[in-house]
Amino acid sequence: MGMFGGAAGGWMALVGQARQQERQQRFDRQRRLEEARQDAYSVCISTSKQVSARWWRVAAVLRSDGSTAEQWAAAAAEAHAAWAPFSAAVATVTVVGPVAVAGAAEDLRRSMLALDRAAVAWHEAARAAGRGGLPDFDERYMEAVAAKRLPGKLFQQAARSALGTDT
Repeated sequence: MGMFGGAAGGWMALVGQARQQERQQRFDRQRRLEEARQDAYSVCISTSKQVSARWWRVAAVLRSDGSTAEQWAAAAAEAHAAWAPFSAAVATVTVVGPVAVAGAAEDLRRSMLALDRAAVAWHEAARAAGRGGLPDFDERYMEAVAAKRLPGKLFQQAARSALGTDT
């Protein structure tokens, strides 16, 4: 009987250790996921602001009297370069984020794409016209700027909610 009791005790200890190890692995996996989400959300917000700032600079150059096509092109190239990190950030969010955050990130991406298209159209029209001050294109650009605010705010709210920091 003593031998069976010892074996049973050893078995119970082994099972207990295995369960504790599984709990620790689940905890570690959850912690890594939360860290990945926090990083992804932060990069997405930051890069969206960088894209906005770059296109805002393009708009300022286009509005500036005496600015040149070379200045417009240089500013537009910077704005285009900012798009790739933002696009990658949205893709990361859609992988690590829960569905609500992924959807909000896609909505933000679509609104930023509309901003991008409005600014590109203005830049192309300015090149064709030989002047940057084109009120219709400026107005369309400003509408896109205004339209991206809500998706940006909704993305931040969804991220806070997913991270449990919305209290």
